[in-house]
Amino acid sequence: MDRRTFLKGSAALGAAGMAPQLAAPALAQPAKVLRFVPQANLANFDPIWGTQYVVRNAAALVWDMLYGVDAQLKPQRQMVESEEVSADGLTWTFRLRPGLKFHDGEPVLSKDVVASLTRWMARDPMGLMIRAVQVELSPVDDRTFRWQLKKPFPKLLLALGKNNAPCAFIMPERIAKTDPFTQITEYVGSGPMKFARAEWVPGARAVFEKFADYKPRDEPSSWLAGGKRMLLDRVEWVIMPDPATASAALQNGEVDWWENPIPDLVPLLRKNANINVDIADPLGNIGSFRMNHLHPPFDNPKIRQAVLMGMNQEDYMRALIGDDDKLWKPLPGFFTPGTPLYSEAGGAKIGKGDIAAAKKLLAEAGYKGEPVVCVVAQDQPITKNMGDVTADLLKQMGMKVDFVATDWGTVGTRRASKAPPSQGGWNMFHTWHAGADCINPAVYPAIRANGDKAWFGWPDLPPVEAGITEWFDAADPAAEKAAIDKVNAAAVAGGVYVPTGYFLGYQAWRKTITGVGKGPLPFTWGVSKA
Repeated sequence: MDRRTFLKGSAALGAAGMAPQLAAPALAQPAKVLRFVPQANLANFDPIWGTQYVVRNAAALVWDMLYGVDAQLKPQRQMVESEEVSADGLTWTFRLRPGLKFHDGEPVLSKDVVASLTRWMARDPMGLMIRAVQVELSPVDDRTFRWQLKKPFPKLLLALGKNNAPCAFIMPERIAKTDPFTQITEYVGSGPMKFARAEWVPGARAVFEKFADYKPRDEPSSWLAGGKRMLLDRVEWVIMPDPATASAALQNGEVDWWENPIPDLVPLLRKNANINVDIADPLGNIGSFRMNHLHPPFDNPKIRQAVLMGMNQEDYMRALIGDDDKLWKPLPGFFTPGTPLYSEAGGAKIGKGDIAAAKKLLAEAGYKGEPVVCVVAQDQPITKNMGDVTADLLKQMGMKVDFVATDWGTVGTRRASKAPPSQGGWNMFHTWHAGADCINPAVYPAIRANGDKAWFGWPDLPPVEAGITEWFDAADPAAEKAAIDKVNAAAVAGGVYVPTGYFLGYQAWRKTITGVGKGPLPFTWGVSKA
């Protein structure tokens, strides 16, 4: 029996009432409790230390931001009441909204903001750029802080409001003073929900409770911007790594909302009159696997090129999406299709599945039979399916594969290690990037190639960085597009990472739930339960 037949059969049994029952059926839950199946387990909870989407999604409930991007990708005021910038662009002065409180009852003060931004700048690509031109970031009074720069940074508000991780979340000063390369152990924010740490069981559930003292903005909500009005008293994340179990639970009414149902099960869900199914984010996703540029064999650019030649994007997309061709397309580059900076420059040979050419280049590169430590999360269908395809690809190319089957939380920890693969490090891991994160280099950590400051894999490719610098300095859209063509071609040539294709994903929820929107993360504010 193949995987899809098994999944559909298991899910159908669940719909018939034969699935394992959760401890607390949804019918016994108060109307204002939402039971949500997230994309993966919340194994750690520090939104600055790492970049996993599941952590970012939970953090958006707990920690607020100074600004937030809206559905038009424009930063809007969130915790900030006003800002002023000097005529020369070198001094920014910000004033916080009155009455902001942390979950422990303490007021949000400028010193908290300064400590939080200082920690964030140490880990975020845009934050590092700001830090490089910073003169001083300091409190003026309890509600006012000032940022002085050596040179203008026009995209400062975008940096503070962007939705890609790590986001510039604001924490109490005592927590924000934690070393940015060490995980925090206290989870106090000022966002619309409090984290019920006593109920957190990694691998099973995470719970968030409405923060009574949260004051939403007056504007309508739009992504991370506007009024984050919580109509729910409690949100319970129920961890269900098995798709058939999650499907059955949704059909039985034991959970209310499933973040990422796999396409194999969508036809079955659509037959249920009590369930809505829709595309989660029209900007879609870019699948990827990341090679470690620090250690053999992928420290050799010819071997990275051999992998780009040998891989077949259709194989990856079929493994993820199945037979629905409307949900995916080949991607000869790194930027989101349909957006102004989309580029195919230099990408003609990506993903064509030319195994013969790949084997030839591998031999020319002098591959010595080193094992490729391929770390693959089995509790995340996207990574699991791509990992299976990659393992087969590398074997076809004649490479030795050390396939490490693990969980997404472990991948998040292990990929941060620069140790040699034989000493607990890695050669390759799989992930994906939301299309909203890949529209330009400012919000796209995975495209950066600035060595030790780059995202996991640490590519050091000056031509990529030169193109990104040109983009930041570009005076008009035509100059921006020319710079991005240089970035795309250089990223292909250097193998920053391997794009496995562009794909759309689903979300599914019971019709008792209203207010579910579309975007790069599940926005719980504005959602209600009948």
